Parts: sequence; C-alpha cells; structure tokens
Amino acid sequence: SPSQVADRFKGFTSHHLRAEFPHLRSQLPTLWSRSYFVATVGAVSAQTVQRYIETQYERAAKRSGRA
Repeated sequence: SPSQVADRFKGFTSHHLRAEFPHLRSQLPTLWSRSYFVATVGAVSAQTVQRYIETQYERAAKRSGRA
C-alpha cells in the first residue's frame, strides 16, 4: 500500500542519514513528519511524469517572477 511504501522509505532514509550524519540525532527528534501525499497521474507516460518532476522548480520560479 502507499502508506507502507512511504513508511519504509522514510525509515530507510532516516536510518542511513542518521548513520552518516550523527549530529542529526541530537538536533532533530525526527527527520520526517508522519504525513505523506499520494496521487495518481492518469493516462500519461512515465516520460511525461519525469519531465514534470525535473522542471517543477523552473515552473515555480517563472510563476513567482524569478526566472
């Protein structure tokens, strides 16, 4: 289920980041919030989704006038 994927991802990354950067243990009680977001993309190709992800910061900068 999506919630299990999110939980495993957060647990895995938290474990490895705290192992690599021990100071995170004392500075942050937790690296992740308990929330997550999941949505479907409909009938689009994986390439379209990839392009959207790769350009999201460019589009946000244009909207805010920082482009």
